Amino acid sequence: MHYNYIVLGAGIIGAATSLELIRRCPGARILLLEKEQSAACHQSGHNSGVVHAGVYYEPGSLKARFCREGVEATRSFCTEHQLPHKTTGKLIVATDEIEKQRLQALFGRCLENGLEPRMLDRGELREMEPEIDGLGAILVRESGITDYPSICKAMIHEFQQRGGEVRFGSEVRSIDEQAEQVVLHTPDKAFAGRFLIACGGLMADRLARMQGLDISFQTVPFRGEYFRLRPELNGLVRHLVYPVPDPALPFLGVHLTLMVDGSITVGPNAVQAWKREGYGRFNFNLRDSVQILAFPGWWRLTSKHLGQGLKETWNSTWKRAYLEQVRKYCPRLEVGDLLPHPAGIRAQALAKDGSMMHDFLLEHTKRSLHVCNAPSPAATSAIPVARHLCDLVQEVS
Repeated sequence: MHYNYIVLGAGIIGAATSLELIRRCPGARILLLEKEQSAACHQSGHNSGVVHAGVYYEPGSLKARFCREGVEATRSFCTEHQLPHKTTGKLIVATDEIEKQRLQALFGRCLENGLEPRMLDRGELREMEPEIDGLGAILVRESGITDYPSICKAMIHEFQQRGGEVRFGSEVRSIDEQAEQVVLHTPDKAFAGRFLIACGGLMADRLARMQGLDISFQTVPFRGEYFRLRPELNGLVRHLVYPVPDPALPFLGVHLTLMVDGSITVGPNAVQAWKREGYGRFNFNLRDSVQILAFPGWWRLTSKHLGQGLKETWNSTWKRAYLEQVRKYCPRLEVGDLLPHPAGIRAQALAKDGSMMHDFLLEHTKRSLHVCNAPSPAATSAIPVARHLCDLVQEVS
């Protein structure tokens, strides 16, 4: 069968895009292809479940715009489909004078991004969260939690109800763009479509190169390790609790996250992963590792942040060191309070000069649109991102 559109990747961006396409084009032949046996197997199913409000992002950037739109869109989708969602609010806690100065800058960023933050002093923070200590904090009321794998699966279910076709277990081995169509080859079958939208996540750069796009960035995986607090501590906090992040890095630091089931997770850190889709501590893939080590941007990034990288690796190796990152603002926690929890892998797009790409990156040809970088908060932003992609598809196809 020849399709009007083929969407590649059944993470939350691919799922949202498929649903948006079929809503706009009822009756169109649309195929969603996924190499795994189910949806949300990678980044969409291995995250903290936070609905980000848009605190940290450059005003006017796609990240800031999509995040603000995504908060309400996610809430509405969850309400419509009876999925778990709770607006908990977020506390960003400063524990020293440097962080307190950064907190002032974050407060201004919140205002620029249309939020309504509240600055708390030490006493107000302790009154709001008795187990949290700091010199001060920002309260961001709009932040919340949800279940992104459930959202992803609900999107795909509605997509199928509207006539969309989904094929799991279909890994694309080659992409052939022709004058009037794009042909995707899997081990068992070839699929032809008038237009391709590739939402490859951790494999985004490989899919782009597979089609022959001239790209200079590379996707580099970072492993985020989590713990879960023992069940007796499930009522420890009522808000999401975050440290003040280092503005030089795209990672938000080890935080306490309320989950939709009432549990509390701790994390993530950020350590180098040597397998793009390896969630175990010692997972290794030769091809992935060689690509990382052969990329000059990785060496430049590593040399620039060597101290931080070694610190993250040490904290990953020694559980007590990991804990100390949380004890800065929650001193009552002990090593025995941290239980195992699944890790995640972040797809970080790197330029050859070693700079991290912080915003969404899209590449297109006459017959395709590739989502080359969909950084956090991509899950929060999935619905407005899908709308944006569909707008672009209508322009270029």
